[in-house]
Amino acid sequence: MSGLVLACGNAADSLKGDADVRIERVPERPGKKEVDPLLEPALVVAGTDADLAAVVLRLLRKDLLASTTVGFVPTERDSAFAALWGLPTDPATALELAVTGEDRPVPLVRDDAGGVLVARGVIPGVRGVGYCDDTVALRGEARSLEVRPGPEGLVVTVTQGRFRRRRTTFSGRAFQLGCDPVVPVSDGVPYPRSMERWTWYRHTQDLRLVRPRDS
Repeated sequence: MSGLVLACGNAADSLKGDADVRIERVPERPGKKEVDPLLEPALVVAGTDADLAAVVLRLLRKDLLASTTVGFVPTERDSAFAALWGLPTDPATALELAVTGEDRPVPLVRDDAGGVLVARGVIPGVRGVGYCDDTVALRGEARSLEVRPGPEGLVVTVTQGRFRRRRTTFSGRAFQLGCDPVVPVSDGVPYPRSMERWTWYRHTQDLRLVRPRDS
């Protein structure tokens, strides 16, 4: 694994790499201008889940997912991505794994608005009809919908009930929703406007994530 670390926002302040680790500071949720000149066959992203999603999006746009390994050093203890794939949240431990570990592919989820979802998508307070593949996952109201990557592609959790909450879980390759206007939230970032239709689906290529063997 390469020693190139893209440190997003203030992430570099918590990193203590050795001489073989090259740290490049980039903004929070970096874009094309900041990321593309630094792309290499092996990358480490230090930052939030949203920062990771921003870098992964550039790999997708450049058609480099298959040829790039990605390590992740979370700067938030409650990182949904770290919890999902069993990554350490201590910066030193996470950096050691990211630089020296081996990649094991994990599903990458996309949306039909051109974005990616690496860890957790949420649609709160929704009324509509939603399908997970060919199965009706929602018809009516829900307190929230949550989507995360899973073995088949994604896992959808529908939470209903005003006072007594009921949760139903579905697994598949895609989730499609038609509803009253809502604002989807991907990896903690709200979409810029409300939507009446939204789709999350498994990308044809996985993310080559460096992670523990037992995760």
